[in-house]
Amino acid sequence: MDKQNNALLETKNLVKSYPSSIGVTTVLDSINFVAHEGNFIAVVGRSGSGKTTFLNMLAGLDTPTHGDVFIKGRNLSDMNDSEITNMRRHMVGFVFQSFGLLPLLSAYENVELPLRISGYSSQERSSLTNQALETVGLEKRSSHRPFELSGGEQKRVAIARAIVGKPPLILADEPTGELDSNNSKSIFGLFKEVVNNQKITIIAVTHDSTLLSMADDVMELQTGKLEPVENIGLRFR
Repeated sequence: MDKQNNALLETKNLVKSYPSSIGVTTVLDSINFVAHEGNFIAVVGRSGSGKTTFLNMLAGLDTPTHGDVFIKGRNLSDMNDSEITNMRRHMVGFVFQSFGLLPLLSAYENVELPLRISGYSSQERSSLTNQALETVGLEKRSSHRPFELSGGEQKRVAIARAIVGKPPLILADEPTGELDSNNSKSIFGLFKEVVNNQKITIIAVTHDSTLLSMADDVMELQTGKLEPVENIGLRFR
């Protein structure tokens, strides 16, 4: 691709293998992948195909057996632990299937927490947190704790927390896995708005084939290979 030189994220010959009872199991097999600013990419694949492993590689949460991951041209394998941690704080937002909200904190406090950890001032935290909650439509529910919110609202808080520091990249692992179809469509619609309005890149792993039409690109992970999906009507179990 002619844009690879200014790619936000890129993998080159990415391999992840594990020892097993039958020898070596290769989960990711020489994956070459590029994402640019403002891309909304859905990754599909059957259970056990390595989708979460792939996201972990992109975030530097796991190390490749072979190959490289680059974020804004920097090779993660060249970073020390401190640099990897700093990269995650400022470059990557995470949305987990299980929400990952702290039950004793309000929606506002859950969203604000990453900014506190990163050392933002009180004024900056207030401004960014309110902006993020407004983006997901929960500014009027900011004082509520997670148990006082619906599943869809909790997921919106998780998204607000992921985008609050305005990272260029969001990684979402089965972000609609615990939601009904209406909430799932709403969440993917929100992702689309964030991509279009804030030029954040989102890579979302999903089993829900009904949502794929909202993504700019759909990739399937199968037998260790990541390939474009032409027919987004395919079903995945």
